[in-house]
Amino acid sequence: MIEKNPRNDGEYLNSLARGLAVLRAFSKEKPEMTLSEIASQTELNPAVVRRCLNTLQHLGYVGKKDKLFLLRPEVFRLGTAYIESMNLEEVVRPSLQRVRDKTDNSVALAVLSDLDALFLVYVSTKQLTRIVAGVGTRFPAYATAAGRAILAFEEKGAVDEYFDIVEMDALTERTVTSKTELRQILGTVRKNKFSSTDGQLDFGVVSVGVPVFNEDNQVIASVSCSTASARSSEQEMIETIVPDLKEAAKEIEFQLRRTPMLAHSIMS
Repeated sequence: MIEKNPRNDGEYLNSLARGLAVLRAFSKEKPEMTLSEIASQTELNPAVVRRCLNTLQHLGYVGKKDKLFLLRPEVFRLGTAYIESMNLEEVVRPSLQRVRDKTDNSVALAVLSDLDALFLVYVSTKQLTRIVAGVGTRFPAYATAAGRAILAFEEKGAVDEYFDIVEMDALTERTVTSKTELRQILGTVRKNKFSSTDGQLDFGVVSVGVPVFNEDNQVIASVSCSTASARSSEQEMIETIVPDLKEAAKEIEFQLRRTPMLAHSIMS
């Protein structure tokens, strides 16, 4: 739901906020929707949604087939503008690549975006895994090592706000859905300076993650590594891969100190 001028700011454009809400309504689960479905998804008036869709169609971001609306490739320009302007992958990828080459596991840099861990840089492996990810992939932060590695080091107010909003659905039979239990887990993550999960997001997937800090010691991202549990246990990942991830995180922190604008751009 889009609040009307939530910041009480005279410069705030409600129409822009609504248009972006319409774009964000599309997802893997809902790649095509009718006008009424979009209105329901965004909780916007159908007349408002109609005007937004008309504008987005003219700009090339949205297409229409019969009564169904869908995104068009032009939407990529919104994401690639960030990637190209900030050169994030150029700065981060070498460190992630070294971990991938050493472990033969997929490695990623993620940030906290709303309630999700959002992958900004992803170095894949040839090994088969149940989770197919890539740049722009989002997973619930509470069920991922990447997300927990960030949440554990967020300021208390931000964490409390997260718990006030998040709905912790069971993604597998192992998914932690108790907010009290997750708070305890985050306390352990903060103490150990790494997170780990086994089967929380999907069956047979084990992951570890470590935080990435800016020069003011504020958490801004995480570096994580995932593989199939058939290849490595959670404890083996902790013992053999967490040290490599911590080294990669230190390298990335050093590079980000040299490019403070980039560090600022990925802060939540």
